[in-house]
Amino acid sequence: MGSKKSYLAVILIQAIYAGMILLSKAVFNGGMNSYIFMFYRQLVGTVFLFPLVMIFERKNATPLSFMIFCKIFVLAFVGITLSLNIYCVALIYTSATLGAATVNCLPVTTFFFAVLLRMEKVTMRTIPGIAKVAGLIACMAGVMILAFYNGPQMKPLIHHPLFGLHKNQDHQLHVSSGKNWTLGCFFLFISIICWGLWLVLQAQVLKIYSSKLIFTNLQCLSSAIQSFVVAIAFERDPRQWKLGWDLRLLTVVYCGTMVTGVSYYLQAWVIEKKGPVFQAMSTPLNLIITIIGSVFLLGDVISLGSVLGGILLVVSLYGVLWGKSKERSVEIPSGAQVQSEIPRIESKEEEVASNEPPSLV
Repeated sequence: MGSKKSYLAVILIQAIYAGMILLSKAVFNGGMNSYIFMFYRQLVGTVFLFPLVMIFERKNATPLSFMIFCKIFVLAFVGITLSLNIYCVALIYTSATLGAATVNCLPVTTFFFAVLLRMEKVTMRTIPGIAKVAGLIACMAGVMILAFYNGPQMKPLIHHPLFGLHKNQDHQLHVSSGKNWTLGCFFLFISIICWGLWLVLQAQVLKIYSSKLIFTNLQCLSSAIQSFVVAIAFERDPRQWKLGWDLRLLTVVYCGTMVTGVSYYLQAWVIEKKGPVFQAMSTPLNLIITIIGSVFLLGDVISLGSVLGGILLVVSLYGVLWGKSKERSVEIPSGAQVQSEIPRIESKEEEVASNEPPSLV
């Protein structure tokens, strides 16, 4: 049952992330400043999580030292403030489909850092080890196809998309420029490197600080402070800071509650239970959901390259997960055999003790 919960959790996480990409792209098309968006998003997430922390983890919280807080603050800067601010800027220059596709490089960067920190091992002499490496290669091949090959385009299924009616002219200029598209791809790559490092370092910090709700809330608070400094440095126009009863407010509330609040907590839970690579290898689901949503919500056109790349990414997902499951199935019987030997040793000790004369002390 616990294994099923882990799979359901990663599916929900990727569905939430897909919604984040689609809504964020829609408001950026409308001209919203990405740095201000990040600040409001993290602020809403902090406010959303604080009462949950007070209700569920106030009494049994792990003691928080200054050194652990500093690690969480730096972790928030690398994985949230830096990674997501760069990602939002890249999303302005590119498309929602490419943004979701590049996220599928996350298993490669996460696996690299996990091997570097000796959290994962690769044995090329075994079939599971070969399957894991082949899955990562297929993942990279799928991303390369999505980034550099479009192919024939399919006819749009929806002629009047929900969020595709009002696009900012500056955004159209950004997208039409090949230089900005290349810069956006570079920003996406830097963002994914920071994201992969963040996933691996989270696993290290969670070993010494297990209160996941407080851990998540502190990351949100830290990133909100950091994002405010970034936003105020890049945008001084008061009109950009105003939120009305429109898609901008909906996107900020959704990202603050569902992404920053719910998905970050679920992500910390999955990393603690299954490890960072398991979480990272679920990212192809994000692409599939985003491609479908971009057609119906943003009016994007699906190309043959998107279909082929998506297929390769799904193959890579199941290749790595199959390799990891086979490695566990090999390790579990040996551990079970060790456990079965313990009662035998204890029974022999009791038998010997029963044959000894009673102590005079």
